[in-house]
Amino acid sequence: MSLIPATILTGFLGSGKTTLLKRVLSEAHGQKIAVIENEFGEENIDHEILVADTNENIIQMSNGCICCTIREDLRATLQDLAQRRRKGELDFERVVIETTGLADPGPVAQTFFMDDEVAEQYLLDSILTLVDAKHAAEQLNERQEARRQVGFADQIFISKADLVSAAELDALTHRLKHMNPRAPMRAVHFGAVALSEVFDLRGFNLNAKLDIDPDFLRALEHEHEHPPHEHAHGAHSQHETPCSHPSHQDGHAAAHHHHHDDDVKSFVYRASRPFNPAKLEDFLGAIVQVYGPRMLRYKGVLDMDGTECKVIFQGVHQLMGSDLGAPWAPGEERVSKMVFIGIDLPRDILVQGLDQALL
Repeated sequence: MSLIPATILTGFLGSGKTTLLKRVLSEAHGQKIAVIENEFGEENIDHEILVADTNENIIQMSNGCICCTIREDLRATLQDLAQRRRKGELDFERVVIETTGLADPGPVAQTFFMDDEVAEQYLLDSILTLVDAKHAAEQLNERQEARRQVGFADQIFISKADLVSAAELDALTHRLKHMNPRAPMRAVHFGAVALSEVFDLRGFNLNAKLDIDPDFLRALEHEHEHPPHEHAHGAHSQHETPCSHPSHQDGHAAAHHHHHDDDVKSFVYRASRPFNPAKLEDFLGAIVQVYGPRMLRYKGVLDMDGTECKVIFQGVHQLMGSDLGAPWAPGEERVSKMVFIGIDLPRDILVQGLDQALL
């Protein structure tokens, strides 16, 4: 049986998570979705979607979807749902986890990697974050939960954009891009989002199709023009994944300082020399032991000595994974690119260690 795709829906209190979720559930898409609420009742899904409001932790919805509360922990809930699906007691194709407005998405995401039983049954597809345009400035200034939710996002939806001026919306978008340049973002009106922007985003999936958006660094690089290291590129063997750790950015990484001085920041790293796989793995293995809790998301496409394929990596906190991607095309410039998103990350230490891992 194929893995069950899972989507984490997060965002600060009042950002519109339930509105978006209701829109997704009520749309005539023919998909059967299991919704996990980690605080059922705080932002209860509107009653018209439900067949009945009961004390059961599994509630059947009118469109064939189901909704359940987390009675113990997420791990137990996911295992219970999968087991009941195998037995034919429940019928669903994917899972959406709606977190509370004060939740840190990190531990939720880690559940899919740290528990073998969950990892064998589910595929974490993406983290979607709702940002309330009207109140975002205050929330991002005062609440680290809101900043972490932005840092973890694979896709950002800005709600209530009609309640702010164009200048305010532009300032918010600029700020969010500095915090998380890897997440596409757009304004949504009352949860009106195409399913193609919600499901099957493959934000976490490590496979040959995964690649960094070639434009994802554009805004940052326009502000910080730094040439990559210039060196010869090594070859690579095709059959081994040389690195189980992610990370690479060039000594010319750019930190972003603006008047908000958010503790959640991003910086990019580029290099034209290939990495030594053993040195990179040793450095990253050491760095995540110390700074892992502050490393929210990191992702990159690397030129690794020993393979003619691109090496794709990404990580969450201390959890890292890598995979072989497509071969480098003839004549293609073999430049490694990485983005790090985290809380007060030690940029100088990261840059120095990554530089020393290059051939």
